[in-house]
Amino acid sequence: MTDQTAASRTPRPGRAADTRVDVVLPCLDEAAALPWVLARVPEGWRAIVVDNGSADGSADVARSLGATVVHEPRRGFGAACAAGLLAADADLVGFCDCDASLDPALLRGPAESVRSGAADLVLGRRRPRGRGAWPLHARLGNAALVRMLHRRTGLRLRDLGPLRIARREALLGLGLTDRRSGYPLEMVVRAADAGWRVTETDVPYHPRTGTSKVTGTWRGTWQAVHDMRGVLRTAAPAAPAPAEVAAR
Repeated sequence: MTDQTAASRTPRPGRAADTRVDVVLPCLDEAAALPWVLARVPEGWRAIVVDNGSADGSADVARSLGATVVHEPRRGFGAACAAGLLAADADLVGFCDCDASLDPALLRGPAESVRSGAADLVLGRRRPRGRGAWPLHARLGNAALVRMLHRRTGLRLRDLGPLRIARREALLGLGLTDRRSGYPLEMVVRAADAGWRVTETDVPYHPRTGTSKVTGTWRGTWQAVHDMRGVLRTAAPAAPAPAEVAAR
């Protein structure tokens, strides 16, 4: 399977009867977790592993397990997610962490909600399973952001977790610009501004494999909160609703 460089990718039009889902998996030194994660991607769906500068052979592991590998040299969670979105060509695109804390198979139900029109963006509300799955400082940071999000958009969510799914063309229409930790929040803010139906569903959240690059430390968590607060302070231009994008 040929590797892809993010900078060389351009969006391709979706297919009218496409039932496949592309799952974007941002990856930075996740070789130990990849076998479990990729084995859990539903049959018929495509795993897009976005290597964000790994030094542990993650790209080789992903390739050997049949994943599409995209190389994104710019460091940052948002940069990796954006590169994966550009590499996708399925009608629906899911996002999932690549550290085995979340099961990509859990995207099946949310995919049906989006496909049926019951929701435009579905988020997985993390429910911790096991000691250390969601450290206190990470939960406090998330709670603070959820409150700020409610004040900014009126949405009553309980989590801003990374497991999520929406239509590809609609996501591209949001024009997301954050390339660091603010990317997940910017997606929700702009979706709310565009009048999307944003829902959440409970998903089990397990202790990750390896060391977290963001929420594993107080410093990493509050850097992420800082990035996301910047997103909330920035006025976003109006984005088209998913139905408007589909009609083009």
